[in-house]
Amino acid sequence: MSRTRTRTRTRISLAASAAALLALAAVGCAPQPQSTPEAAGSKGGARCTTDNPALHKRGQLTVATDSPAYEPWFDSNTPSNGKGFESAVAYAVAGKLGFARDQVKWVIEPFAHSYAPGPKAFDFDINQISITPQRAKAVDFSTSYYTANQAILTLDGSAFAKATSLSAFKDARIGVQVATTSYQAVLDQIKPSKQPNVFSTTKDEVTALRNGQIDAIVTDLPTVFYLAGAELENGEIVGQFGYAGGTPEKFGLLLPKNSGYTSCVNQALDALRADGTLARLTTQWLSASANVPELKR
Repeated sequence: MSRTRTRTRTRISLAASAAALLALAAVGCAPQPQSTPEAAGSKGGARCTTDNPALHKRGQLTVATDSPAYEPWFDSNTPSNGKGFESAVAYAVAGKLGFARDQVKWVIEPFAHSYAPGPKAFDFDINQISITPQRAKAVDFSTSYYTANQAILTLDGSAFAKATSLSAFKDARIGVQVATTSYQAVLDQIKPSKQPNVFSTTKDEVTALRNGQIDAIVTDLPTVFYLAGAELENGEIVGQFGYAGGTPEKFGLLLPKNSGYTSCVNQALDALRADGTLARLTTQWLSASANVPELKR
């Protein structure tokens, strides 16, 4: 998950990174069959109104995310300002569901707690949560609102800065954030000789990279762009890779298991996908670049 000078083989500035904003094609993916975890609860004809009894609190849409809430997903650690990709998506979904801006209430939910079994104090959580079958045993997921490759960030001049394959990182000290799918991506795709170093926050990862405690950070591509452009003076994006067999990860809104509101959220996302809102918000808020090389083993 997520944060002046950088390069992907050549240096790029934060402004140049922003100029390279691209809408990833996956935002236009059609909803998956109901048998997949992504579409759990997507059928059923729920009453999609602001007083739906399935809401955590009638007349209010309660939306959760972690704190701190990092860019480019949020802005200034203030989810309620509508800035940043996921804040903007949340308000767009709320609008399609009939909620006014002042009817949206944000609450804090630690990332690792969000998909734990048990009752939830929110209607949906938006926090770069990858849809996985294991997580879907305990929670509902909406259809995907974004997909992203993993990416590797190191420092200019490091022994790994010129790497051209995933196997080059076999003996690297790699940092990942706790409870993220990046950890499993590293194990499955890079297959390092050392266990990844696990950190509580993205800030801790960046500090460890600066201090030479790790050689590289692995996280989603938009977050890597932000870290390289805003958090590190000499960051270098080495490349990107898919999570499983080259397939990008899908992010979904997370809802309580068997939520009576999942189908409503899916209908809202379908409408936002159809009218081009998701693609527009992706272009507006997320940095991606076709120039980032794809790394293979």
